[in-house]
Amino acid sequence: MTEPSAFDAVVVGAGPAGSAAALALARAGRSVVMVERGPFAGSKNVYGGVVYGRVLDDIIPTWWNEVPVERWVVRRSTMMMTEDQSLAIDYRSHAWGVAPYNGMTTVRSHFDSWLAGQATEAGAQLVTSTVATGLVRDSAGRVIGIRTDRDGAELRAPVVIACDGVNSLLAKEAGLLPRAEASHYTLGVKEVLDLPAEAINERFGVRGHEGVDIEILGCTRGIPGGGFLYTNAETVSVGVVVSLPHLAEAKVRPEELIADLKAHPSIAPYLRGSHLREYAAHLVPEGGYDTMPTLAADGMMVAGDAAAMTLAAGLWLEGVNFAIGSGYAAGRAADRAIAVGDCSARGLASYRADLENQFVLADHKRLRKAPALVLSERVQQRYPGLLCDLAEGMFTVTNPTPKAGGLRVTRAAAAKHGVKLRELAVDTIRGMRIFG
Repeated sequence: MTEPSAFDAVVVGAGPAGSAAALALARAGRSVVMVERGPFAGSKNVYGGVVYGRVLDDIIPTWWNEVPVERWVVRRSTMMMTEDQSLAIDYRSHAWGVAPYNGMTTVRSHFDSWLAGQATEAGAQLVTSTVATGLVRDSAGRVIGIRTDRDGAELRAPVVIACDGVNSLLAKEAGLLPRAEASHYTLGVKEVLDLPAEAINERFGVRGHEGVDIEILGCTRGIPGGGFLYTNAETVSVGVVVSLPHLAEAKVRPEELIADLKAHPSIAPYLRGSHLREYAAHLVPEGGYDTMPTLAADGMMVAGDAAAMTLAAGLWLEGVNFAIGSGYAAGRAADRAIAVGDCSARGLASYRADLENQFVLADHKRLRKAPALVLSERVQQRYPGLLCDLAEGMFTVTNPTPKAGGLRVTRAAAAKHGVKLRELAVDTIRGMRIFG
């Protein structure tokens, strides 16, 4: 790498977005190189949940026969909790446990390496342990490649696709990524705990490769965010995702929040006898559609977390599938631009058009108001306790006192938590409009 190399495209980052972009270009017969700062694809990547594979159906048919899966999620639970209560909506589906499946837990180092392998098998080159330190431009200011930390060596191409993560240095240098607003980011932290497969199966009510995903609200000491617990083959992952500025204001360390969650009476029985294997943290772009950067400039596109593609909408917290969808679309747009010899921002405009016509931007656009509702003070701090008290009031037998009606119980629970019935109605209607 001491001499500049000529490629059709340079992809920075070998995570899901970068590997998908490289795969699309390699399949089109383009010469493409992926530059990865870690020693192997996935070595630097962290995530906190489930990978949804529908995005792979048209890219790698019957992907489920080869993907390095830990467990297929057959049970999904959404839980509201207070310090000593919990209320869960628990859904289970046999159909999710057979092909083509719905969601899976997987180890990112395994999954990312597998997807990068799909790209290299198609003809892409992968260069690891290499950092992209800046952009190379021509005399007209167009991006024509990157500089690396390999003695300043350059990799040149008519298109650079930046998939270098949430704090994309290349997108910032290109002027595509605006100055970061802390309110648009959350911090995800998790612990991976060793637990025998037999114990996981017994405690979570599953068998074989079946898995469980539990999403939790009300477990973060009032800091906007939520928690999660999900099963792997012989480990479980437990953690929280919390607002970055509110975490700083609260002066609470994230591992304290995880300790709270692990000790909760609704969670502790699942984890009994487990042992810590690893701890990880990751910055998550959760601002949604209205905080996304410009997606293309002359000679360059951004995808995945670098383009704030993570969907954080309460019912859904998805990142990997949006990274794959955006990366593959970027690779296809680059191929079209190269074919007509126009890699300007205008020539790459089909990238955004494709994303608008598929789930990536369509979902983001439809759910653009969800983060404001989900992270609001009432939803985060009052509704978990209100709903738990409502359930307790309805299910508590009060003989010989006559049973209270639902409206009376609702009013009592709402009053206890400082919520007016009008506010509850407004938030309910607002939620129906966002998610309906």
